[in-house]
Amino acid sequence: MAGAIPPTGTGPLAKREARLAWGLLSPTIIAIALVVVLPLLAIFWISVKPVELADLRAPEVVLREDIRGDYAAIGDAATIRYRLRNSSQDQPIKGVTFSDIVPEGLEVQSLDARCSLEGRKLECDLGDWEPKHRETLSIPVTVGRTYLTIALRPQDSPAITTGVSSNVLTDGSFTLDNFARVFNGEEFFEVLWVTLFYTVFGTIGALLVGLFAALLLNKSFRGQGILRGLYLFPYVAPVIAVAFAWLILFDPFSGSANALLLQMGVTSEAINFFGDRPLALIMVTVFEVWRYFPLSFLFILARMQSIDTDMYEAADMDGASPFQQFWYLSVPQLLGILSVLFLLRFIWTFNKFDDIFLLTGGNAGTRTLTVNVYEQAFAISNIGAGAAVAVVIFGCLLMFSVLFFKYISQEEGL
Repeated sequence: MAGAIPPTGTGPLAKREARLAWGLLSPTIIAIALVVVLPLLAIFWISVKPVELADLRAPEVVLREDIRGDYAAIGDAATIRYRLRNSSQDQPIKGVTFSDIVPEGLEVQSLDARCSLEGRKLECDLGDWEPKHRETLSIPVTVGRTYLTIALRPQDSPAITTGVSSNVLTDGSFTLDNFARVFNGEEFFEVLWVTLFYTVFGTIGALLVGLFAALLLNKSFRGQGILRGLYLFPYVAPVIAVAFAWLILFDPFSGSANALLLQMGVTSEAINFFGDRPLALIMVTVFEVWRYFPLSFLFILARMQSIDTDMYEAADMDGASPFQQFWYLSVPQLLGILSVLFLLRFIWTFNKFDDIFLLTGGNAGTRTLTVNVYEQAFAISNIGAGAAVAVVIFGCLLMFSVLFFKYISQEEGL
């Protein structure tokens, strides 16, 4: 039909608006790709490479230059010495060359067969080097007046080296040994169980304590603002400060907690809270709950204060108890924010490293997947294995997120 209006979103104006929208979004998309996607792809790439910590630095020609000799007058003999080595212990370097400018006032007497001199430009072709290769190249010279006169002596130019070497990060070598090492034996499942225990109970505990704190402070009373500020202290305090405060408090030799338990007769000997299994895992989980419940408290309290109070008044007139009002009125209103908090806290706790590392270093049965990443990559210097553990963490969180949005979020209407 002539003059028919085109469908919404297909006209020229809609296309221009779409191009404008993509143009405005492109900086954000590029920033996300650079900050998130590229590092993630790099981790996947390294996880299938046989790379160790020393391999992150590509093999190179290391050169040290100095002038040797006891010279004090014009015509005295000296030696220009070049000390060269291959920085890699297991990778060769091919086509090694270097060039340098001989300082004015030094006259070259003879050259190595691999070197040539054009004017004052010295060039040497040293061929292919095996791993750990070292050699010293000495060039005899005579000293002239220009070199002896400090005021006239020119500044020595640095030597330029070249060479071609393969880098394990960019070559075609791939391996699945990193993942085989991760899933080797019962160690992985023990670490995974510790991670799940720490994450699940730390997340649920932080939500429950935050909910309880929000219920306490949902009423107006004198000193409410001060108490809210105190509740935020665990979250805003530096983690290294509160971690060492807990270590001192629960120290088996001089800690106040042990002294109190001994004085009360609860225990006959000091308890190593952060050194015995399974108490150490319970303690780091309690620390996680204590440190991060203020975040849940803030969100839950904000949601509570936005709930209409009329239905509470109506329920109170109908004779509903405080628990019934909470369970049948408050909880349905809070399920949405609780679900979001559970998702965020689960992901953050699953990725948590600093708390456990500061408290126990991953010892006494507190070794989680994130601590395993550190141990594989830096303690053992196996970057590939550390990246493989990071990929496993990513897979676990991706699977959890998919299940969460497929089931839990649908039930809560998120």
